[in-house]
Parts: sequence; C-alpha cells; structure tokens
Amino acid sequence: MVDITIRGAGIFGLSVAWTCVKRGARVQVIDPYGPAAGSSGGIVGALAPHVPEKWNTKKAYQLDSLLMAKDFWSDIEHVGGGASGYVRNGRLQPVHDENALDLARKRAETAASLWQDNAQWHVVRATGAPWEPVSATGWLIHDTLSALIHPRKACDALVRALAAQGVQVAADSADRGHVLWATGIAGLEALNKGHHRQVGSGEKGQAALLDHNAAGHAQLFAGGVHIIPHLDGTVAVGSTSERAYDSATETDDQLDAVIAAARVAVPSLQDARVIQRWAGLRPRSRSRAPMLGPWPERPGHFIANGGFKIGFGMAPKIADVMADLILEGRDRIPDGFRVEDSY
Repeated sequence: MVDITIRGAGIFGLSVAWTCVKRGARVQVIDPYGPAAGSSGGIVGALAPHVPEKWNTKKAYQLDSLLMAKDFWSDIEHVGGGASGYVRNGRLQPVHDENALDLARKRAETAASLWQDNAQWHVVRATGAPWEPVSATGWLIHDTLSALIHPRKACDALVRALAAQGVQVAADSADRGHVLWATGIAGLEALNKGHHRQVGSGEKGQAALLDHNAAGHAQLFAGGVHIIPHLDGTVAVGSTSERAYDSATETDDQLDAVIAAARVAVPSLQDARVIQRWAGLRPRSRSRAPMLGPWPERPGHFIANGGFKIGFGMAPKIADVMADLILEGRDRIPDGFRVEDSY
C-alpha cells in the first residue's frame, strides 16, 4: 500500500486525497488551519467553461474536468452523506449588440465541433422571465456545459467522504511516504523564496451572498459579474480581481460595485438582502494555469497549486492526473501546467 501525505486541505488537496484513497492508497491530510481555510472556503462556485474558440490545452483540459464533475461529486455525496451544492443547470449571458450577436452565433458552430454531443451553446430569445439578465438586443447566450457548486459545502462533503474512509484532516503530523503540497498562497510564497522571479502570488477576490431563492435555475454572467443561484436558496455574486489591496480579508466599495452591477443586470435582485460579504486571496501562478507535478528541488515531493479562479472546475481532472503521477509514476500533465512553466 502506498503512503501519501497531503499538505493542504483546500479543494486541490482534498480532491487528490479522495482520488488516491479510492485507488487504495493510505492517505493523511494535514492542514494547521483546517479544511477550506483559504480561498476554497469562498461562496461563488461558478464552474463555467472558456468560450468555444481558439482551442488550446487549457480549454480541452477544463472541458474534460467539467464533464467528469457530475460523477465525481455524486460519488463524494453518496459516500460521505454531505451535499456539495453541485448542479449542472447551464448559464445565461446577455448579448449586448449586433457584433456580439454575430460572434455568439459563430461560437455556437465552434461549440458543436469542440464540445460535440457533450454540451451545447445556443443563442436564444429573451423571454422576460424574472431570472434572466437584461439584454439590450433581446437575445441571450445559453450554454449547457456550465455548472455551479457551493465551495464551502463541497469541501465539507469531501471531508465527510474522506472521514467515511477513515481519513481525518489533522492539524499536524510527520510526513509519511510521498508528499503533495497543495498549500495555496503559502505554497506559492515558499516557492517564491527560492527563485529569482515570482512564481505566483495571491489575487484578492470579493463576493457576496444575497437572500434570494432562484435554486434550480441557470447561473448568469452579466454586467461582468457571476450570479450563482445556490441550491440552498441563496444567490452568490462576484467577484473582484485585485492584484493590489490593503487587506486580504476585508470587503470595501469594490464589492458594493459588484452587488450594484448584479442588481442592474437582474432586476429581481433589486431588493435582495445582503446576508454575507466575503473576501480572500486566490492562488495565481505566474503562468495563470494550475501548477502540477514533482517539486523539482525536492525528490518525492509534489505540487498542486495555482487554482486561481478555476480550481473547483479543474479539481476532478487534476485529482485524477496527480493520482496517476504519485501512485503509478504516469505523467499526464499537459504542457503549460507543469511547475516549471511558472518558474
């Protein structure tokens, strides 16, 4: 039996731990701050694809992961009994002008080729339903690939599933066997110290939860804002992208602007009460892609970091690929995703 130590109990660490346990490994998960203490404890959870054009490795990898998500989270919920908040109900986006409408229709054609029968990208007439974004042209983009998840609840569901398999998240313990570092911002800062240029950094995001029940509807992207109708009867809106900030965890008028944009885009949110404001740092690699693979300077140690804004969407595929590497020595990490690509 292979021993693995996972350091970091965010979405990458917990997902890799789960996949390795399912494959028969003996796993321990260590995080002095507890599960989902960093950006994995956020509230938005938009699992949205890149636009279906200018295809590349990152987009193809993300497509694979989004298609894996339903079975991945269903299994976790079944074993642990916790709800992840995952649902694939698609996404609606407004079309602002005739040029955008022409582009959207062209993307419907490329989606049919790139996504094949797995999902669709349609241009549809707005109906005026309450849960639709305002569209200047009267047209909307509807894709069926987008899904949503509740980040905190998803991490809790993973913790419950791991516990059902005898794996607890510990505050500290000695390393045992192979070691995976999935430590987010702290991990990037540790890598930065050993290099002549910055490997990665934290980028602040701010988001809010509104008291409005649109459960079961599609997520929306309008006014530059993700609008996520969680299954628990709340709506998350976010988020900002801040390279410079005074406080990593305090919210400010930039979040007020996000909330205001969501209310303009979806008038039914106009009077929805703000029930929570959230801010945190997301680990962004220099390459902007996830950082995966062996830690070059430390034999027997591995890295999974840089989830940034797409960590939850990428998690099922990353867990599978990292389990292949650690347990079998099989390297399926795509170009652009290697640790060295951010060095």
